[in-house]
Amino acid sequence: MPRKNLLPLAGKPLIAYAIETGLASHRIDRVVVSTDDREIAAVARSHGAEVPFIRPAELAADTAPERLAWQHAVREIRRLDGPDAIDVFVSIPPTAPLRSVADVDACIEMLIQSEADTVVTVTEAHRNPWFNMLILEEDGDAQLVMDKESWVGRRQDAPAVYDMTTVAYVAWPDIVLNTNTLFEGKLKAHYVPIERALDIDGELELQYAEFIMQRLGKAGVNGGLRKAG
Repeated sequence: MPRKNLLPLAGKPLIAYAIETGLASHRIDRVVVSTDDREIAAVARSHGAEVPFIRPAELAADTAPERLAWQHAVREIRRLDGPDAIDVFVSIPPTAPLRSVADVDACIEMLIQSEADTVVTVTEAHRNPWFNMLILEEDGDAQLVMDKESWVGRRQDAPAVYDMTTVAYVAWPDIVLNTNTLFEGKLKAHYVPIERALDIDGELELQYAEFIMQRLGKAGVNGGLRKAG
């Protein structure tokens, strides 16, 4: 979906929901958008975000690891505002518009109150590698993801597994700069109900998000976006 962050959802561009969440957070003091696109930058500013730098095009390609964009953002903010400009790094991707402000704040609290280096969000997985996930061999044969000795005959007997969501990623800035993946260092996870964890990857998810918003209203989904005064 080209220029997905600008696609309309319930009358607003997708990116607006992420910005509004950051602005409504009780723990976030500054909302900065990293983009290589001038139109996205203008839309972001119109919804209250800062765009103090433009991301290099090579860090915005589909093949570029997102972590490189995070590292660029941390370096740029420190270059512009000093080495102590960021206490905690929070990524709020535009693709999860049904997220709750409370979930984002809970991730930040978990990082601060624990010994974690990074906090991610998770929800129930629809499939379980111990029960009903397969790989396809080059010859077309299907094989269990787990070896046959580890397979269980009932889903209830399988270890619980979770999908990582795009609701929020929270980390210490130096961890972002000095690691290459989320899984280096101590990782903790905040659980998010499936109805707040929808990740818009294509047209079907966009239509589903629109349906949920029409049925429940945005405030009904995430408890409202207004920050206490």
